[in-house]
Amino acid sequence: MRILGIDPGLHLTGYAVVDAKRFKPTLVEAGVIRLNPRMDAAKRLVELHTQVGELLREFTIDQVGVEQLYAHYKHPRTAILMGHARGVILLAAAQAGISITHLPSTLVKKMVTGNGHAGKLQIQKSVMMLCHLAKPPTPADTADAIAIAWVLAGRLIRLAV
Repeated sequence: MRILGIDPGLHLTGYAVVDAKRFKPTLVEAGVIRLNPRMDAAKRLVELHTQVGELLREFTIDQVGVEQLYAHYKHPRTAILMGHARGVILLAAAQAGISITHLPSTLVKKMVTGNGHAGKLQIQKSVMMLCHLAKPPTPADTADAIAIAWVLAGRLIRLAV
């Protein structure tokens, strides 16, 4: 099973493709979709939708894992913008007929680092070790997407065993 993990954003959207085979996930590719912050939000959403659709087709994705939307009372605008990005990601997956799993960030952090409130650097270092990378993935959005895909892959492998 091939999984696409996504850390949504309207400027940077991290993505990671992970294979869930046998007893351990394997990282296939990871990166970031960079959207021009000077562009109108609607145009960025169209671009995000297009690029996510291309990833789904290029890598023949079976399942998408997306960070669950959360809102912090100090930053409601951030949650709204993230919601827009999540919406077009969910639309692209649904249009392609691909199942979607929503994962809380605290669960992903706990599964990858042992701490549900881990910081960005801790996640980057943990992902580096899990995937046997030479250096921590950057930007942090990429590491977050890898963590999301890795946790979902681990869940699916456990269910298959």
